[in-house]
Amino acid sequence: MFEEILLAKKEVEPFVKRRLEEFKKLGDSGKTTFDFRPFLDVQYEADLFSELCFCILTANSSAVLGIKAQKQIGMEGFKKMSLEELTEALSSIGHRFARQRAERIVKARDNFDKTLELLKGGGDPSNLRDLLSDTCSKYKVEGFGMKEASHFLRNIGYDNLSIVDRHIFRFLKEKGLIPDYKTMTRKIYLQAEKALKEVGEKLGVSMAELDLYIFYLKTRKVLK
Repeated sequence: MFEEILLAKKEVEPFVKRRLEEFKKLGDSGKTTFDFRPFLDVQYEADLFSELCFCILTANSSAVLGIKAQKQIGMEGFKKMSLEELTEALSSIGHRFARQRAERIVKARDNFDKTLELLKGGGDPSNLRDLLSDTCSKYKVEGFGMKEASHFLRNIGYDNLSIVDRHIFRFLKEKGLIPDYKTMTRKIYLQAEKALKEVGEKLGVSMAELDLYIFYLKTRKVLK
């Protein structure tokens, strides 16, 4: 297992480091330019809200489709398009939950001042994740569970949370790091995150970096 990850590190470390720099810039300045070459011939500018929308769009979908949507709709589109316009735009690129995701984006837009308030307050990343994903929290983003909240926080520069998506979950089960669970619960998510942290500590890499290497092993792409 460690050999696989170290080989991935050798193959794509410059691209992973570039992605982490893009994430950090987004969190620090509120805007960044993503460059996915050579894995996808796509570049675009993103801000905090468009990145939140990206994380809403990728749930039960794919990073590639989320990237395609983020580029096509653009920062201003996410801020200004009507519900119908967003639905049409998402349908045009083949998102199977176009209406639902458009509704979630509009709700997130209406509540984004609260999200910014939370982010500006800083604090422990795990606590921020809980506040973004807990249905009892006033900062809850509709469509965000632990994975999506972790995804958003990682993509704006928090580097010590795990994004336990289907690729990571499968990897952990294949390597015997967690039992062969069929469904995800909060308890299982935290167990998976603990296993990943132990791997990261042994390899001397952050959780954000480790996630990108495992994603590369599963997809042969460094995306986000």
